[in-house]
Amino acid sequence: MDLFNQTDLFSTDEIHKTTFDLPGADITLFENFFTTEESNRLYNSLLKHTCWGQDAMTIYGKKVNLPRLTAWFGDTDKTEPYAAFNRKMLPWNPDLILIKERVEEEVNVKFKRCLLNYYRDGKDSVDWHQDYEENQRKNTVIGSVTFGATRPFQLKHVTRNDLGRIAIPLAHGSLLLMQGATQNNWKHKIPKTTKQIQPRINLTFRWIE
Repeated sequence: MDLFNQTDLFSTDEIHKTTFDLPGADITLFENFFTTEESNRLYNSLLKHTCWGQDAMTIYGKKVNLPRLTAWFGDTDKTEPYAAFNRKMLPWNPDLILIKERVEEEVNVKFKRCLLNYYRDGKDSVDWHQDYEENQRKNTVIGSVTFGATRPFQLKHVTRNDLGRIAIPLAHGSLLLMQGATQNNWKHKIPKTTKQIQPRINLTFRWIE
């Protein structure tokens, strides 16, 4: 049973690769990178077995919960900084090792950590941002894997307003690779929606040269 609707074009589980011609970016989308059967199993397992946390930040003196749940996994169990938070990094589990090794075969790098985001509904989101610290963005690799509802992944150039926004639908079982100076030149977000949609789990595997 397919838990999440796929487009008819890619319903055969055949991997479809799209490379985006964007200045200062190296972005490739692999649709059906994981089969429907694999994606369904991994979604259910990650949802059930991940220790999801609710981060909060202070805005104008008021503590506000971030509109999504998160969890950090990686090579060590030490505390690692992420944005304004210090989160305990959990050790890799079998599901994440399977996903990580599959993505590593595509990019030929060894990822050191992974941020999991759980978008419970259309009200959960993440605002415009660039991954990594400013002095680390010139040569990075991020492997973004989606299980669950399709959400638009929006991009906008940091300085060039003439380029306009780009929206890439990230569907169940897809992999989005962002390499090189992408994080240095482009911001990205997952916007809110008023539509009634199913949950989504996103995994962003991180590597820095």
